Amino acid sequence: MELDFYKYQGTGNDFILLDYRKKKEKIGNPFLFKKLCDRHFGIGADGIILVKNDDEDESDFYMKYYNSDGQESTMCGNGGRCAISFAYKLGIIKKNKIHFRAIDGYHDGFIIKTKDLVSIKLLDVDKNTIEIHKKYVFLNTGSPHHIQFVENIKEKNVSEEGKKIRFQSPYLKKGVNVNFVKVLENNTLQVRTYERGVENETLSCGTGVVASVIAAYKTDKIKNNLGEILVQTLGGKLWVSLTETKNEYKNVSLIGHVKFIFKGYIII
Repeated sequence: MELDFYKYQGTGNDFILLDYRKKKEKIGNPFLFKKLCDRHFGIGADGIILVKNDDEDESDFYMKYYNSDGQESTMCGNGGRCAISFAYKLGIIKKNKIHFRAIDGYHDGFIIKTKDLVSIKLLDVDKNTIEIHKKYVFLNTGSPHHIQFVENIKEKNVSEEGKKIRFQSPYLKKGVNVNFVKVLENNTLQVRTYERGVENETLSCGTGVVASVIAAYKTDKIKNNLGEILVQTLGGKLWVSLTETKNEYKNVSLIGHVKFIFKGYIII
């Protein structure tokens, strides 16, 4: 059986995109998805995204996301940006504004075609759910994130140190994504992320970048009147903007480049 696929990357976070709007077979074969993501014996990717019709019929499409371990996961920010670009390529939507649903709820997306930039709006973050600890911050931006501020970010063995934190208490049950963050000049951040489900450092993590920005605001490490914040990742630049109310961070937007890499098919 031939499986058609598209390959996209958003600041180095790469994904296999599948058009599942007309498919009737069972979705979610962990062994198959893990094999497809294998960089030696498959296509190679950090994750797989299925673009489906929304059963609730209230959005342009439904995004179903799987990590490279083959398991369905929580929201993926860069994956969402790639799904927006893919949906536009498929002709699901004709305008630059897109409304879609994912595992955590509804999201809006915008395409700036002239610059290959894609913006996604993530869900609001309740300030009461942000945990401030002595050595780290924990919060959920669609996926759970452990934020640790460091100075020697270039020397960090992110794969080794991230793996230790990812499996330790209090994250034993579901695991966590681990972000090492350095505050640079001009309210700029540098972020490196260990992603659960990939079980390695990735070149970029969208929800991790957003979580890092919010954690930096919450701990008074950056002050820019909640304007657009530049974040440097191994895979490129991302920009985060949001507004603050008494109880929430709202209008949370993640902006960055998305690239279509290639289209192909694989025998499964």
